[in-house]
Amino acid sequence: MDGLLFLTGSCAYPTLEMLWRGRTHYSMAVAGGVCLTLIGRVCCGRLRRQGLLARCLMGSGIITGVELCTGLIVNRLMGLQVWDYSGMPLNILGQVCLPYSLLWCGLTLPAMALCDFYRRLEANADR
Repeated sequence: MDGLLFLTGSCAYPTLEMLWRGRTHYSMAVAGGVCLTLIGRVCCGRLRRQGLLARCLMGSGIITGVELCTGLIVNRLMGLQVWDYSGMPLNILGQVCLPYSLLWCGLTLPAMALCDFYRRLEANADR
């Protein structure tokens, strides 16, 4: 299932970015794949019995953490300047910021629904 989650995330994240800001970068495909795979393992796996808010906050933390790591590599280390949140409130090194972290909290809901859908498909295929 991880492969399917990674592939879906690697298509969905750049697509959302294209719709939101009109451009994207290939690194967002990698970040999206990592994010959805981690959300599947953590929010829909280890934390499955936790409340929805706790899982959404964890999903936001996952996406924000992946975005921070990606930004530090792509923007800071490689100097590609794919994005810059330095003008946003409560940002960290211009790579992540609180407003987008709150948005990721909401984005975790459909991500978890997708993970659950794939899990049910996998369970039915095993029968």
